[in-house]
Amino acid sequence: MSREITMNTISLTPFGRQPVTAGLLAARALAVMPPVMPGKNHTALDKWSLFNDLREARAQFGVSDRDLGVLYALLTFLPAKTLALDADLLVFPSNNSLSDRAHGMAESTLRRHLAALVKAGLIWRQDSPNGKRYAARDRAGQVVVAYGFDLRPLLNRAAQITEAAEEARVAALALRRLRETLVLRLRDAAKLLAYGRELAAETAAGQGASPWDALDARLIPLRRALRRQMDSATLIEMTDLAGDILNSITATLSSFTHESDGTAAHFGRHHTNSNEDSSDSEPCQEKGRAAGTDASELDPDSDQLAPQRPLPSLPLYLIVKACPDLAPYAKGDLTSWRNLIVAAGFVRGMMGISLSAWEEACFVMGDETAAAVVAAMLQKITGITNPGGYLRALSAKAALGGFSAGPMIMALLNGASSNGAKS
Repeated sequence: MSREITMNTISLTPFGRQPVTAGLLAARALAVMPPVMPGKNHTALDKWSLFNDLREARAQFGVSDRDLGVLYALLTFLPAKTLALDADLLVFPSNNSLSDRAHGMAESTLRRHLAALVKAGLIWRQDSPNGKRYAARDRAGQVVVAYGFDLRPLLNRAAQITEAAEEARVAALALRRLRETLVLRLRDAAKLLAYGRELAAETAAGQGASPWDALDARLIPLRRALRRQMDSATLIEMTDLAGDILNSITATLSSFTHESDGTAAHFGRHHTNSNEDSSDSEPCQEKGRAAGTDASELDPDSDQLAPQRPLPSLPLYLIVKACPDLAPYAKGDLTSWRNLIVAAGFVRGMMGISLSAWEEACFVMGDETAAAVVAAMLQKITGITNPGGYLRALSAKAALGGFSAGPMIMALLNGASSNGAKS
């Protein structure tokens, strides 16, 4: 009878000078609470799966990664891979053994992290009368009584740990999405600012520089903020601010391009033009030349050298963003100019643009700019009565240096921004 009492006696107080505190008793209450097992298996849990859940939710339990390093070492002393309700979950490693499995951690540091795990209610210290950790065995070699660290609190709180881990994963995913949105808005703003400065330098040297500098100055604190970790509230605030700056940039670009080039406005209201001599009726190539354009400038088969045709000043991803209707006709992702050209060359026939009009546009504007123009026309195809004639008219303007695809793309971007704001 006395042996049975000895085997079942559980110490409620710590050894040595450590006093009993309310926090210690609260942790003890958590340690002996009835287990609530998550999932379908109500008798055992994989110890490493539970440990990974605790690692995800460590902030909610008030433990650090170093604390979890010590807990990991304690779990390695359990032979089984599972934590079972009917198993003995008490481990009693020596300080040297525990230090070895904790990558050589000093004893004083071990004691600090073990105390943190006890305080968090994740393990319980079962101290012997002399404070040593050991197991007493009978003559048959069976453990009669053991003193060390009881890992049963992990099993008892498994449902709570699993639920907290899922909440932590959802919060981390939401935080990552917010950060991605902020990065994308800052990237759009930076590249549109660069485009605005180039446009200002080309059309009126020195004019328009002041608004771009002021807008760029507003972006500087947001770029610096990306270097540090931010919570969701801060990220939401920064993302909204980046959106406001981006709207200001697009509005400034819109007003600037409308003042410097009427192409965007013409593009937006093209369907209202009923003049038979305008781009609504596609003229033959000879008629277009007779109107004042040198044939050698427009004829792809001419022996004359082709005009200089630089890449569009807008980046490819902005063109794709402004013209999403082209994507279904592409063989792959529109991540290269080549893919954009191939998709535009394919869809131009469906739009009613003749091969000669397409080749003329490619010769005068360059393949990349011609593809961007066709993509923009596809986006507004319902408002263009004769796409082939319209493309020839733009080619004629481009041959005289009077056309840029930038305002056309910006008009689409501004329209998309306005529709997004209304929705």
